[in-house]
Amino acid sequence: MSDKIEDLKKRKDKAKLGGGEDKIKVQHEKGKLTARERIELLVDEGSFEEIDMFVKHRATDFGLNKQHYPGDGVVTGFARIDNRPVAIFSQDFTVFGGSLSETHAEKIVKIMNLAMKAGIPVIGLNDSGGARIQEGVVSLGGYADIFLLNTLASGVVPQISVVMGPCAGGAVYSPAITDFIFLVKNTSYMFVTGPNVVKTVTHEEVSFDDLGGAETHATKSGVAHFIFENEIETLLNVRRLMSYLPLNFMDKPVELEFDVHKVLPEQRLNGIVPDNPNKPYDMKQIISLLVDDNDFLEVQPDYAGNIIVGFARIGGISIGIVANQPQVLAGVLDINASVKGARFVRFCDAFNIPLLVLVDVPGFLPGTEQEWNGIIRHGSKLLYAFCEATVPKVTVITRKAYGGAYDVMNSKHVRGDFNFAWPTAEIAVMGPKGAVEIIFKKEISKAENPEDEAEKKLSEYIEKFANPYIAAERGYIDDIILPQDTKIKLINAFTLLKTKVDKNPKKKHGNIPL
Repeated sequence: MSDKIEDLKKRKDKAKLGGGEDKIKVQHEKGKLTARERIELLVDEGSFEEIDMFVKHRATDFGLNKQHYPGDGVVTGFARIDNRPVAIFSQDFTVFGGSLSETHAEKIVKIMNLAMKAGIPVIGLNDSGGARIQEGVVSLGGYADIFLLNTLASGVVPQISVVMGPCAGGAVYSPAITDFIFLVKNTSYMFVTGPNVVKTVTHEEVSFDDLGGAETHATKSGVAHFIFENEIETLLNVRRLMSYLPLNFMDKPVELEFDVHKVLPEQRLNGIVPDNPNKPYDMKQIISLLVDDNDFLEVQPDYAGNIIVGFARIGGISIGIVANQPQVLAGVLDINASVKGARFVRFCDAFNIPLLVLVDVPGFLPGTEQEWNGIIRHGSKLLYAFCEATVPKVTVITRKAYGGAYDVMNSKHVRGDFNFAWPTAEIAVMGPKGAVEIIFKKEISKAENPEDEAEKKLSEYIEKFANPYIAAERGYIDDIILPQDTKIKLINAFTLLKTKVDKNPKKKHGNIPL
């Protein structure tokens, strides 16, 4: 028996070395951790339970029959983060460059299937050269098996992709289907075709970083949801994200203890919105004063900055925040902002995370570029997402809510549960100046002094319409509140809505305007 125990230990030690000491050294020299080191940093200490440690590939062509590494380039298993279960796979670049083989894919599919049955999140740590060329179509089939599981798991359990090295070709579509993508600056790359192929086909010369580096995907493409300076910071923020999420679609996020009696009026909120309606301000200041402990995890902070999305807690309750940002493009909704907001809203709705919507929006961005690129279709994605969402939804209009954008940003008409407005709110079909120019066009043109007449009509219009009271009279606004009292109003609203039940008509699925 002792001999067999010793043999098992040796086999496990060999498997834990991956591609060997030399390959591990190269990985460290690149500033990258090994597959197992990443898992150790991510999960609770001592909680990782590995499966399929001894799996080997079955290929025999191109000399592969002489190259066998236990585990076949991916470490899979189950662990705990903040004492809550998760499924994990971590690709090992020291073994065949982390390339995906038939058995490599089977290991990933196995833990994904188990995760769906158990109702626990899946976290993938990607570091792979792509499909294992020596296995041909078998490796491609492995990718398709994973893509199918990603799709079936979508909305069932949270899926998080952490790209910590190359991710190219077909490999990019697995992270793309998942809920959130983390990238590491200078070491993460995602692209469908690499720089050499791009040069051959389109004659463009582009570097790896410019084509598919972390900053490119964080600022230009919107593919990345989070980027960080190094692997340690990245993994710690994966843990942070997990703290806001439930385990599955039937679960609810963890609620922290909170003493509501300690919430006092926040006077600083009274002075943030400027008297001049055309002057910008930072919506993040408002968010920081509303959320618990000033703790806000922003999603896609460097992309479509005219809308802000992210996770926080209010009164100990985990919530998703969607907010217009007057500091960027005056907070208008454009194509990128609409898509960014819609995807976030749908994630929160899928996983029972209540939504707080902070509104200061002058409308949709005009212009040929937006129209020709489909602002109608893309803008309706955000509208569709809010209409479809059945989670608790609370809106606060801080200033402008003009035109169709008023409807889109979780108005009472699209099933907003509580809709509040500050006294600075302006709810109208359009801005006062444009409205006056249309409504009083004849009177202004016939006046002795058109400029004075325009100013007079503008003042009258602002006094009558540029306020929240007409909407409140109709019941479209539930209450007009003092800014300083906003947090307690939100806590009371979200507390009441804990038992909310709403549902959509029975159907196979809707047809969102993709």
